[in-house]
Amino acid sequence: MAVNTVRVPKASVALSTASVFPEPLGTAFDLAASLGYDAVEVMVGVDEASQDVRTVRRHRDRSGMPVAAVHAPCLLITQRVWGTDPWGKLERSAEMAIELGADTVVVHPPFRWQRDYARGFTGGVRELAQRTGLRIAVENMFPWRARGRQVQAYAPGWNPIGEDYPYVTLDLSHAATSGVDAAAMARELGPRLAHVHMADGSGSARDEHLVPGRGSQPCAAVCEWLAETLFAGHVVVEVNTRRTDDPAERESDLAEALAFTRLHLATRPLGRDESDSRTVVDP
Repeated sequence: MAVNTVRVPKASVALSTASVFPEPLGTAFDLAASLGYDAVEVMVGVDEASQDVRTVRRHRDRSGMPVAAVHAPCLLITQRVWGTDPWGKLERSAEMAIELGADTVVVHPPFRWQRDYARGFTGGVRELAQRTGLRIAVENMFPWRARGRQVQAYAPGWNPIGEDYPYVTLDLSHAATSGVDAAAMARELGPRLAHVHMADGSGSARDEHLVPGRGSQPCAAVCEWLAETLFAGHVVVEVNTRRTDDPAERESDLAEALAFTRLHLATRPLGRDESDSRTVVDP
């Protein structure tokens, strides 16, 4: 009888604090602990708690949930968080990550109007990673759409494939919005793929961040590829629960997202001749 090995990667499954917004920061740590997540990714946002390393540390220690990553404040709505200098924001995000014991900082590519920042971005990201020992993982974005036209809002671009970034974050909702197959992008990134934002999307112009399995992205296939390649980074559930004011519904969505991710990180499709094979776990 053939043996079918199921590869379970060492990747942690973390919860982004963005997944509970606009609920308080502590809610994300509490839900991560109660639902069985491995860690938390802190999205530095407009809420002051996420900007204060002492507050984050207090929630980390109280909940027992380690901080796996820090997401730098690079959204339009966070343009003035920690000042207006984009390099200062990134440096401060790295400092927070080091103080909290995280190993990854997520950052978006510069906006096109941030010309000086964009000009030195690729080299600066590489230098910061080398200097700090952190994975400074640049996230794939998407073209903006306005009145039926695409607007290139990022420089050098929204797609990291052709850029010389040492580490990349793959966001599956962003892949859906840009019309990209996330599984193909993961394979093309290869060893540069250091971090994953697990979410789904239908391909609309809006960045949806659906619970995985509720959209059109190959979320299961991406997880199975991560298992096959023994991915050792972080898979972070980053979904939008803002549509509900019901804590029970939010908790249910986050539990479903976790269950989906863990299931497909621990499986791989059976081949044509493997339907009767035994399954063992490859440690």
